[in-house]
This record gives sequence, C-alpha cells and structure tokens, in this order.
Amino acid sequence: MTDITRSHTGARMSQIVTHGDTIYLAGQVGTAGASVTRQTEECLEKIDTLLAEAGSDRSRILQCTIWLADMADFAEMNAVWDAWVPAGQAPARACGEARLATPDYKVEFIVVAARS
Repeated sequence: MTDITRSHTGARMSQIVTHGDTIYLAGQVGTAGASVTRQTEECLEKIDTLLAEAGSDRSRILQCTIWLADMADFAEMNAVWDAWVPAGQAPARACGEARLATPDYKVEFIVVAARS
C-alpha cells in the first residue's frame, strides 16, 4: 500500500498531497485585486515553490486546470503561462470560467505532477 503524505495542512485542505510518485497541489491564487498578469505570475511562482518542496518541477506537471473569473482574460493569462511552461513539456490542460472564492481573484491554478 502506498502512503499518502500531506503538507501545509489546515482544517480545510492541504497545499500538497503526495501519493506514490504523484503530487497534487491545492488551487493556487495570487494577490486579490491584482491584475490577471500579476495573479498568474504569483500562482506560477507558488507552484514552482510547492513542486520543489515535493521533489518535482514544472517540467513534470501532468495536468493543470485553470479557472478564470472572466474568459476575456484568457489571452492575458496565456501570455504568462506560455512563457513559463518549458518548451515541449506542456501538460494536459483545461481552462474554464468560474466564480472564484472572492470577486478579487481573477485566476486559480490546480496542478497534478509526477515526482522527479
């Protein structure tokens, strides 16, 4: 049986859950009220940090789900995402529109990755 490890665990969620060589990250958001560009940059910085802590990196992302508060921000978010994803290492990805936890959040990223 493979152990499950949880890190940065609170009453509601864990920021990192690992099961075997698979890493699951909680949804990452940026500074409420900041631009889509800045929130995306902050989300991706958090993802880099959490993946490194879990023994992985952005080249090992298997799947990413992205929620935008407004699909009109799709191109702005993608400009940051496209520069961040390593060439030839794009994960399976979905992006949709959703009402996020507060109207000041514009984007949220949910990642599943393989351990390095």
